Amino acid sequence: MTQIMIREGRAAPLGATFDGEGVNFAVFSENASRITLCLFSEEGKTETHRFDLPERDGDIRYGYVPGLRPGQKYALRADGPYAPEDGHRFNYNKLLLDPYAKRLTGHPVWHDALMGYTVGHPDGDLSFDTRDSAPYMPRCVVVDPSFSWGTQTRPKTSFADSILYEAHTKGLTQSLPGAAPKGGFLALASDRVLDHLTDLGVTALELLPVHAFLNDRFLVEKGLTNYWGYQSIGFFAPDPRYLGQGDIAEFQHMVARLHAAGIEVILDVVYNHTGEGSETGPTLSFRGLDNLSYYRAMPEKRYTINDTGTGNTINMDHPMVLRMVLDSLRYWVEVMHVDGFRFDLCATLGRRADGFDRDAPFFHALQQDPVLSRVKLIAEPWDIGPGGYQLGAFPPPFAEWNDKYRDGVRRFWRGDTGHVPELAERITGSALQFDHSGRPATASVNFVTAHDGFTLADTVRYRHRHNMANGENGKDGHGENFSDNFGVEGPTSDPGIKAARARRQRNMLATLMLSQGTPMLLAGDEISNSQSGNNNAYCQDNPIGWIDWDNADAEMLDFTKRLIAFRKHHPILRQKRFLHSQERVTDGREDLFWRRADGKPMEQPDWDDPELRVLCAEMRMAWDTPSYAQGEDALFLVFNAGKAVNVRMPAAPSVWQWRLGIDTNQTTALPVSPKGPIVPVAHESVQAWYLERPSGAGMTRR
Repeated sequence: MTQIMIREGRAAPLGATFDGEGVNFAVFSENASRITLCLFSEEGKTETHRFDLPERDGDIRYGYVPGLRPGQKYALRADGPYAPEDGHRFNYNKLLLDPYAKRLTGHPVWHDALMGYTVGHPDGDLSFDTRDSAPYMPRCVVVDPSFSWGTQTRPKTSFADSILYEAHTKGLTQSLPGAAPKGGFLALASDRVLDHLTDLGVTALELLPVHAFLNDRFLVEKGLTNYWGYQSIGFFAPDPRYLGQGDIAEFQHMVARLHAAGIEVILDVVYNHTGEGSETGPTLSFRGLDNLSYYRAMPEKRYTINDTGTGNTINMDHPMVLRMVLDSLRYWVEVMHVDGFRFDLCATLGRRADGFDRDAPFFHALQQDPVLSRVKLIAEPWDIGPGGYQLGAFPPPFAEWNDKYRDGVRRFWRGDTGHVPELAERITGSALQFDHSGRPATASVNFVTAHDGFTLADTVRYRHRHNMANGENGKDGHGENFSDNFGVEGPTSDPGIKAARARRQRNMLATLMLSQGTPMLLAGDEISNSQSGNNNAYCQDNPIGWIDWDNADAEMLDFTKRLIAFRKHHPILRQKRFLHSQERVTDGREDLFWRRADGKPMEQPDWDDPELRVLCAEMRMAWDTPSYAQGEDALFLVFNAGKAVNVRMPAAPSVWQWRLGIDTNQTTALPVSPKGPIVPVAHESVQAWYLERPSGAGMTRR
């Protein structure tokens, strides 16, 4: 191509769009005086052309370049006022990423030229830096996102039937034998990963951030890296580190393979802030294109509002910023075929000038969107701003991460006094938080561990965080983990301690899978993966953060598989309706009956007893469950955080008998039947019983 010219083009869609004959470029900026398109050579180093986008429709500049093809590398520059006191930080010397770029060549190389101001200048961020940042910036890449999906259909698993599996793309695959190439999307698509997930029985892979993200400068200078990825800089582009050959089709191939195995893909997305940080951060994209539009500003507009702890907050009140987020979400659903999203610090997305608003524009937009209203939406229901803790406050169809579940279950099994009522609330779906506005019990995403905090194995090995490798003097991460070390901090060879730790892990896993709500399992917990006590491995792209498959606990894996299978076989555990001890029309029995170990009903003095350690629950389908959803008669669950105890079983209905399906004190094959009305329950253990017709009395009902 010897001559390149720019023509009129179209104002939509935003970004770079290949139409088979050329590429249309459209960019939003409310306050820029001009937007310049920069084209680069094939290797991306040499800038070959500059064009000011010639047309304007409102605040969208656009133009069309005939003859450009997928693979063309480009970036932007924006001119306008440099008036930090008024919130404007335009600097034409800074090369900018297109917010709608579908692919990036790499990551910024840290240099002071990336700053819009002169580092070290007496005026600080009010100064103006004239150096060109292009040598240190990645390039955007024009892509053709078409992919042959064939006739494959998406799994579309309901929340009631979902078992989420939270994993890091590299952490899951880097040390897994047979997963190749290591650490990227293609490894997630390997037979080894698919076999593990399907054998385990999970229904959805929830990936830590895969949007293009920054390696924070302070981490790079320490020889560390941003491993988790919560510093997004491109909401449409997969991070280059997970693309082997740089082709976004690798991500699409991964999704197709997971879908073929019946597994959904959920993305952890970070729309509450960007990696540009505060007003003293770099100028990489949004800040340079229109700082005052993209970010929420203090009344003194020089400073950005920091409700996220990372220096800036996305301005979801601006219609074009809201449009960008919605366009991004739809792109990942319609083009990349993902099945849902977990929103990091989702309270921020509902913030208005006067605080959190469950009727904020973002939530209304999702509710009416014909695409996004049909996928899984999961909120992390807090941020660090005023009134930032909003567990249970999100509107349908959101589900929410329930940290009260995590803490309540850990404290019960640690033996904290007075925690039987707390456990009762958590295993029945946290109704106080979620039973309103027509929300289902599955709105509570239950977890005992997540990427942020101890692994399950570390909750029983460490009382204190061991984060010195993070370079912050061990002061980062959660200070209170409600963990226990059984008298020894860290690994031990003592067989008694090892057995007690393993039983505690089984207890917490069993509680998770026997609770109403949507369970989420942290990748690696099923094999007792440890991070050596690091409860904030956000910067540990090394064996600390990777799952240790070489030392996998085969017994724990087998037990976890049995737990998941048990949950899938028993619809009482997967109800959308809340259990409130209401009498059922079908048989006059209460849908939930709390019993003491001696079989008598729990009374208020029992609930108030701080030394109580045993909780027994007889569960049925909720009283208002339609006849077509009635699935089985009853389950009897025993959670014993104390000494060994004898428990009186409820009377079984005529021609039925109780069968033991789960017992965390043993790893032998089940089920067995009780030899009488009294059954022994070992110390610190869980039992789950179900009703079955004896042989010859009719079909087994499970």
